[in-house]
Amino acid sequence: MKKSIILIGAGGHCKACIEVIEAENKFKIAAIVDIKEKIGQKILSYCISASDRDLATLIKKHKNFLITVGQIKNGSKRVELFDQVKKLGGHFPTIIASTANVSKHAKVSEGTIVMHGAKINAGVVIGKNCIVNTSAIVEHDAVIEDHCHLATGSIVNGECNIGAGTFIGSNSVAINNLNVTAGVILGAGAVVIKNITQPGTYAGNPAHRVG
Repeated sequence: MKKSIILIGAGGHCKACIEVIEAENKFKIAAIVDIKEKIGQKILSYCISASDRDLATLIKKHKNFLITVGQIKNGSKRVELFDQVKKLGGHFPTIIASTANVSKHAKVSEGTIVMHGAKINAGVVIGKNCIVNTSAIVEHDAVIEDHCHLATGSIVNGECNIGAGTFIGSNSVAINNLNVTAGVILGAGAVVIKNITQPGTYAGNPAHRVG
């Protein structure tokens, strides 16, 4: 019998998460949570049936949750919801797509979703509440700290350390053995060739601060 799971956030990222969960076939989606004004609307074949005000009640009936709010630039809402559910006693499983390739020698922490076609190599550590999006690659011994989003087709090479809350844009690349501090936004297609020590927005090849 499949375990139930509650999804929090009913935007575009939620649709991608639903597809991964259905394909993985380990969890049954019991409810989708969003703002009160969206209750009764549908996302794919699922009804939005609760708001974040109902989380305490839902946690009495269901154990498993996943934050399905997307993270473009600022991930503060994902962090806020994750902390709220944890404080209420909810549990966050790790969700790994049936087509993802995750080494048995890697660690993927609670609340993280690994999307279709992603590759996570040996010795990698992925933190809590992260998104490793479609076809992203994390090479050996890299560390991705909590609440990061590695967008579609991004590459983090071996022995990099990516700080908490960082957004790595689509098709961007971090060369091996680099440190990227917390709270960085890396634009699509950027190439990081040296350590990033200051929060901010970076873009280009080589990546440079733009905001």
